[in-house]
Amino acid sequence: MDTTHAVDPKPVAPKDVLDVALIGGGIMSATLGAMLATVQPDWSMVMFERLGEIAGESSDAWNNAGTGHAGLCELNYMPDPGDPAKAAQIGGLFHLSRQFWAALADDGDLTDPASFVNPTPHMTLVFGDRDVAYLRRRYETLRSLPLFSAMQYTEDPDTIAEWAPLTMAGRDRTEPMAATRYRAGTDVDFGALTRALTTVMTDRGAQVLVRHEVTGLRRAPDGIWSLTVRDRNAKRRFTVRARFVFVGAGGYALKLLQKAGVPEVRGYAVFPFGAQFLRTDNPDVARRHDAKVYSQASLGAPPMSVPHLDKRIVDGRESLLFGPYATFSTRLLKHGRLIDLFTTIRLSNIVVLLAVAGQNLALVRYLVGQLLSTRRRKFAQLQRFYPDADPADWYPIQAGQRAQLVKPDPHKVGVLTFGTELVTGADGTIAGLLGASPGASTAPAIMIDLLARCFPEQATQWRHKLTAMTQEAAVAASPTDGPARPGQHGPA
Repeated sequence: MDTTHAVDPKPVAPKDVLDVALIGGGIMSATLGAMLATVQPDWSMVMFERLGEIAGESSDAWNNAGTGHAGLCELNYMPDPGDPAKAAQIGGLFHLSRQFWAALADDGDLTDPASFVNPTPHMTLVFGDRDVAYLRRRYETLRSLPLFSAMQYTEDPDTIAEWAPLTMAGRDRTEPMAATRYRAGTDVDFGALTRALTTVMTDRGAQVLVRHEVTGLRRAPDGIWSLTVRDRNAKRRFTVRARFVFVGAGGYALKLLQKAGVPEVRGYAVFPFGAQFLRTDNPDVARRHDAKVYSQASLGAPPMSVPHLDKRIVDGRESLLFGPYATFSTRLLKHGRLIDLFTTIRLSNIVVLLAVAGQNLALVRYLVGQLLSTRRRKFAQLQRFYPDADPADWYPIQAGQRAQLVKPDPHKVGVLTFGTELVTGADGTIAGLLGASPGASTAPAIMIDLLARCFPEQATQWRHKLTAMTQEAAVAASPTDGPARPGQHGPA
């Protein structure tokens, strides 16, 4: 089924009570939908997407760098070279993702894995004595762990030139430098993956309604959620009822959870970041670079702004990306509205936002510097990675918009976070995902966590199937008297 424009010929009627409503057509909703369609195919499920296509926001291939975040090359996951905990955690979660996708492929549900995942070495390249010493120690720490045991390290310019020729062409080789490489890294087209997972859902009877925007969420006295949906094609509104709701709407997730009155997000806020990349489609350039090469972030830069020169394979075509360069807008989605940020501000989060602004002056200065940066200055950053880069080959593209999570904190009043957070209502009938990277790479693990929290009675029935798909004890077992519908979980 073509989920880009197609709508189920039997659209959901307002009187129907859905088992599951998925808000947002990105990688998170698609992953949850594919899981539920696999373990409980008899449940009724509808995905609502406000745009005219699936994966049109952050999941789109050109709205993210496509790195399967495994902790192999991203130095921001390991600021202390002697502490591998975060990198190892991320590596384990991405390993679980690959197992989940492989299981769907083995079952014939994902028919063309090469359309969304391709082998691409993950590299880190640093310069100067201090960063070389850091990378050397990081390598020594990681190589003893099973997921990182195949990592290679070198300080030899000729070896680096062999691994990533573009990075060494025209470079002064007297400067201290070091690199690590993991050959079995990946480039992931999360847009193609999202569409493939959505097909897993629709093949089992789920519906996908594009150009349908959920504008309101309210829980009725009977415990069923009422969703106000705007049909952007027919210019009409209607109501759908659902026993369980997942809010996977990216930057709009907080606003919807606030409208739903979920107390767990009281005091939460968001701060939007955008990103721009330089891109080249010149085949002579792209074929000479077969790696994702990361380095150290600039002073004051947020963790997701680590510079990288990436091989991308989208629709079978090779390209290179370099960036990101930070941008700012009050939109919370790339295709959002300028008033988006202001619609999330409440009396409960104003002080939290102000506290975070005062604590992150270095970040503010970084953003201002990025916004004032000229094309010449931006290109000079690319030349730090690729000295012989030709400006004629490269052009700017705007990537996705990220709504970074701001949370209340008992000591600092508020803190700015750079990860993802799964929020679940107390009774398990509603859940939402807030934050950004490395969410897409770890979507299966996040959704397994959601199933354990929100569907404890069904966990025993699903455990065997999920364990077989991930080779992990996916959900904690919980006694059950028999099949149950979402929302029949009892008091928290």
